[in-house]
Amino acid sequence: MLILYISFCYRDQIVEMFDHAYGSYMKYAYPADELMPLSCRGRVRGLEPNRGDIDDSLGKFSLTLVDTLDTLVVLNKLDEFEDAVRRTLRDVRLDNDVVVSVFETNIRVLGGLLGAHVMADMLRQRGERMQWYRDELLHMAKELGHRLLPAFNTTSGLPYPRVNLRYGVLNPLSRTGTESDTCTACAGTMILEFAALSRLSGEAVFEVHARKALDVLWEKRQRGSDLVGTVINIHNGDWVRRDSGVGAGIDSYYEYLMKAYILLGDNVYLERFNTHYSAIMKYISQPPLLLNVHMHNPTVSVRSWMDSLLAFFPGLQVLRGDLKPAIETHEMLYQVTKQHKFLPEAFTTEFRVHWGQHPLRPEFAESTYYLYKATGDPYYLRVGQSIVEKLNAHARVPCGFAAVQDVRTGTHEDRMDSFFLAEMFKYLYLLFSEKNQLHFDIDEYIFTTEAHLLPVSLSTSQPPCRGNNTEDLFTYSCPSTQTLFPNNPSFAKTIRDSYKYLTGVGRAFHAILLLAGQHYPVSLMLLCNSFHQCLSFNEAHEGVYRVKLVAEVTQTPEEEVVPLIVQLISPPYLGRMVLTAGPAKFGMDLIKQEHGTSPYTACGPIENAQELRGHIALALRGDCMFAAKARRLQEAGAIGVIFIDHREGSNSAETPLFQMVGDGGSTADITIPLVFLFSQEGALLTSALEDHSNVDVLMLPKERQLGKRGVQTARRQLLNTWRRSCAVFLWTDCSLGSPALIPGQCL
Repeated sequence: MLILYISFCYRDQIVEMFDHAYGSYMKYAYPADELMPLSCRGRVRGLEPNRGDIDDSLGKFSLTLVDTLDTLVVLNKLDEFEDAVRRTLRDVRLDNDVVVSVFETNIRVLGGLLGAHVMADMLRQRGERMQWYRDELLHMAKELGHRLLPAFNTTSGLPYPRVNLRYGVLNPLSRTGTESDTCTACAGTMILEFAALSRLSGEAVFEVHARKALDVLWEKRQRGSDLVGTVINIHNGDWVRRDSGVGAGIDSYYEYLMKAYILLGDNVYLERFNTHYSAIMKYISQPPLLLNVHMHNPTVSVRSWMDSLLAFFPGLQVLRGDLKPAIETHEMLYQVTKQHKFLPEAFTTEFRVHWGQHPLRPEFAESTYYLYKATGDPYYLRVGQSIVEKLNAHARVPCGFAAVQDVRTGTHEDRMDSFFLAEMFKYLYLLFSEKNQLHFDIDEYIFTTEAHLLPVSLSTSQPPCRGNNTEDLFTYSCPSTQTLFPNNPSFAKTIRDSYKYLTGVGRAFHAILLLAGQHYPVSLMLLCNSFHQCLSFNEAHEGVYRVKLVAEVTQTPEEEVVPLIVQLISPPYLGRMVLTAGPAKFGMDLIKQEHGTSPYTACGPIENAQELRGHIALALRGDCMFAAKARRLQEAGAIGVIFIDHREGSNSAETPLFQMVGDGGSTADITIPLVFLFSQEGALLTSALEDHSNVDVLMLPKERQLGKRGVQTARRQLLNTWRRSCAVFLWTDCSLGSPALIPGQCL
């Protein structure tokens, strides 16, 4: 009875939170694509500063409304659902002259339209409401599907990553079609939506193209390891990035193989998934960690950090019926959230923050939901309670919920992505709900990667598991979790207990550290301050101190981030403007030698390399990896690069410095100096360039900042070196829709 009461209370609280988020979007943002919860206004593409790839999900099609439609039915808000469907049919247009991500548009908009159509059709057939509905959402979905199809016009069958909704890909007006690469997940996460569209509309072309893309990825797997890489060339099928994991860039490819079998009943998908899954558990899974490896040399990890998108994987393991590793990895993730409030966008194998952002991602809540439904363990309700409480305490703002810019500082970012409404509230509501409290039978549907609901009745093949008669969502997986792991809370607890104090937070006095599948002895050490004052064991028992795990094996110590600076030495600054900068783990080591400009995106060919040669370049963060930008600019002749954060409002005072990392491969070829400025410091530099077309800068460690005499000496050296050349180049022309390079005056 207590569990039912707690579930009832939290379910009502989740509905209130959803009302706050959805109501804020409708009040302050609609019909814009997304809500800016700090500004209390809508985000309209082209009217706000460009955020790079993030903005490719915005297509001027009221993204948040469409992505949220079937959530309204799950939360039993049927009046609001009917009103939202009418708004969608009245206001949403899909023929916009906008370049969008094929992947994001598929999972969010096409999936949203299909999920809403399925819900509307279900309500109509019951005769309760929606009697006026005539499949209009399905017609919109078919229109959108046809607008996405030009992306598949490649020699390989792998889709372009972007498409213009009005002009396609190869049209001269499309402003896209020059890309050569796409991520594995981008190409491999189409089959559920496209196959559902084919089977609901009767047009087979969509499923044919999506299946072809999956066939190519399967054929291009590394036959020795059965792993796939992260980025692939869409024209010749060559791997561009060969690191392999289950997080960003690959994640939903594996998810869609498993779920395509569940939805469509084709054993081919299950066979492929099982082949990949065996490889994942052999090479990538190091319980409780999931570490990226090289697809051609999978016995070696290629990086010492994990990204938050892999938090979906325990849920996928539950679908497969492999509960033990699911429980282990989920418990590790939960311990990380207890230490940092939320899952950082990336964190190290020692559970320190690698990238501090948290854009309110739902994957951890998703896996929590699956584990609770599979085990019946109330522990996972408590995990769900912690998610609800932290969202309210640390993300809730007057106009919705704001992403966390850095989990270490708690600062907010002015964004509330549509997936927060589409996924987070579904999984949390379902976590605290019983089947008989829902308006429909959840077991008859499968979730897409965006948590849209598609009916398993679309299957045209045999029943999923012979002899499996339990009526549960997980009976659609083979083997069935109910057969292998009956609802037994103690089963999960015995597994979790080994990882309860993994991050060093809590009251454990005995621990085992699991590294690469081996057990090592671990000692515990109280944290003391510089005066050798340590907390007592009584205080420790009350959980008010952090325990540090010290493994008696060689470990990589935590790297200290040595701050660098960008010092402006030309008049009128003469060394007085000093901007704090972060270093890179590759390129020239500025601690040993200093190096003495608006931004390139530097993700495509550098067309003015001759003018750039011999100068320091500015490059905006985003669109591609730091290492890729650095290589292009170095090849173009730049003698250094200053990267500027594209996230509006970030600054070194509030956000801890970090080291830029490579792309998973060797970065030994990058030899020029590289530094990183947050956006506020970057704005000071670009403002100086706008006011004074010649700006000379030095890039050097902070402790070697130049005084007045040093600045004078440096100025003389620069004048002697650059007397006949232009010191900087300035991006100033915004009328073209993107920056243009204009030479500065020569010294």
